[in-house]
Amino acid sequence: MTSTEARLKERVKELTCLYEVTSIIVNADYDKLEESLEAIVLCLKKAWQFNEDTEVILVYESFRIKTDNYRPSKICLYSNIQVFDQKTGFIKVSYPAEKYTLSDFLIEEQALLDNISLVIGNLFERKHIREREAAIKRQMERADRLHILGEITAGIAHELNTPLANILGFAELLKDSLTDKTAIRDLEKIMENAIFSREIVKKLMFFACEMPQEMNEIAINPLIENVLNLLKPSFRTKNIQLKKSFSHETIAIKADTVQLTQVLFNLIMNAIYYSPIGGKIELNIQQSPKNVQLTISDEGEGISKENEDKVFEPFFTTKPLGDGSGLGLSVVHGIINSHQGKIRHEPNKPTGTIFTVDFPKL
Repeated sequence: MTSTEARLKERVKELTCLYEVTSIIVNADYDKLEESLEAIVLCLKKAWQFNEDTEVILVYESFRIKTDNYRPSKICLYSNIQVFDQKTGFIKVSYPAEKYTLSDFLIEEQALLDNISLVIGNLFERKHIREREAAIKRQMERADRLHILGEITAGIAHELNTPLANILGFAELLKDSLTDKTAIRDLEKIMENAIFSREIVKKLMFFACEMPQEMNEIAINPLIENVLNLLKPSFRTKNIQLKKSFSHETIAIKADTVQLTQVLFNLIMNAIYYSPIGGKIELNIQQSPKNVQLTISDEGEGISKENEDKVFEPFFTTKPLGDGSGLGLSVVHGIINSHQGKIRHEPNKPTGTIFTVDFPKL
């Protein structure tokens, strides 16, 4: 075989590799990228001049794909994978050091490797863009759903307020005119349930942002300490370790004291409820030039994928019947919205949930 024929053969291999890699990327399943990356690595191995001795490794975030019996070698070609102009991984093609030198690589092989790294970077850029678009779509759908729920909830709350007030008023009048102890006890049960129903209506109004607020400058650190002191028995019951940190000794926000206390109680009580016995809860307050951020993390089972978009909806709960009304987090969401804040949740690693609340800074 002449040198011209050999060079032509190598160009054909390189073009074939580029074509195959492009085809793999065009047909890639974003949920099964590891399979596509494995196919790309095999294509690269076949494209090199001495492919029987060629070893390839591709590293990107959690992916680490390599050919069988891969051994690190200093005799290699190297190319970075860049996503949005940031180095996030690399591809390395190597020969055994005891058999080859750097001069055994062809100039065209480095160009091929750079091209493959470029198209892989483009693949991951498209994946990130797709994930962002899906996340924004979910947020918009959830915001629309919560907005509609808020309007319906506000209407229901207003309609229930009047009959509940009538039930309580007439029950109290009737109680004053009765002497039969059994009848009085029955009336007291009616009144207790009416009061309980009125509290649910109040929570619905919190969710719908219909409750009047008294906004004042509040030092949040001592308020958190007060809530934690009240919840000490709950921490002791489950032997939960609390780790807290404050970025500044004094952190102030503009808020309604009662409503902010309710937010803290709900979030911390939820963390305690879902924490395992002997678990750990972390509470952090960070102040930045733009906002005040509160994070509460637990080590519970976490929020399942199918429930991620439901946690702030009223009457949704994963607690057993009788342990919760499903209004806690929906109330928290309503209060934070009315304070021009934001709340989100994400998985804690290795297990659990992190709730993050951002309040605008004074």
